[in-house]
Amino acid sequence: MSDKVVLTCALTGVLTDPSMANLPVTPEQMAEAAQQAWDQGATIVHCHFRDQHPGMGYLPTWDVDVVKSIIDAIRDRVPGIIINQSTGLVGPDISGPVACLEATKPEMAACNAGSLNYLKLKSDGTWAWPPTLFDNPVEKVQAFLDAMKANDVVPEFECFDSGIVRSVALYKKAGMFEGDPHISLVMGVASGQPAKPEWIPLLKNEMLPGTHWQVICVGRKEVWDLQRKALEEGGNVRTGLEDTFYLPSGEKARNNGELVEALAGIVREVGREIATAEEARAILGLKG
Repeated sequence: MSDKVVLTCALTGVLTDPSMANLPVTPEQMAEAAQQAWDQGATIVHCHFRDQHPGMGYLPTWDVDVVKSIIDAIRDRVPGIIINQSTGLVGPDISGPVACLEATKPEMAACNAGSLNYLKLKSDGTWAWPPTLFDNPVEKVQAFLDAMKANDVVPEFECFDSGIVRSVALYKKAGMFEGDPHISLVMGVASGQPAKPEWIPLLKNEMLPGTHWQVICVGRKEVWDLQRKALEEGGNVRTGLEDTFYLPSGEKARNNGELVEALAGIVREVGREIATAEEARAILGLKG
């Protein structure tokens, strides 16, 4: 199934104000967004979770009841879909994400594979937000991997820089996880890997044989150029309102379904086929 492409939709983000892009927040909204993505060919939904009280952009939450209500709503609405659950947070206390993994047991979960100074500047040279260290030392990565193994969750390593990509191979050789690696190349963050298509073959060469990989890109037009290159290089792809608000035409997407529809079109233009959920599970080694 080398020509089959696993298509993921990241339904919502971490901090973006829902009013800016019609982001789904409530269980009902998240289930509807998952249905839209599924109908257009996405077989995986990547899920962040928001406090259910309006105001301040709906802050992230690890409230188990909230998280479970969202995951249950998605599974009820789209029974065949694959859940990929976020776990990212700043600081050493991972009890919240771990409790959510234990409560929902998704088939996959993100595992941030290394630390990054998370930076962005405004046009006037001032910081867009206070410089933040997204800290993911080895002991934190191992703790997440142990929790995922205990709950039969396949880790997807999010890699914001080339050294983090290379670290995944070291984790494997050190026996920190089992099976083939799953890597997401996060590109377009100002202090991480640039959104340059020519980087993809270089990063691909740093992966272990048998690695499953995809591109996650933050931005506008560059998002679609990178996804096309990833497809040409044999990778999987992801889109969704977490990653971009804009269609290839430059118009603002009304929902996640429109973004998935656009990416599915590029998959076909490149001459590849979108994997069904059953095929995606077989490709990625998921138990289902």
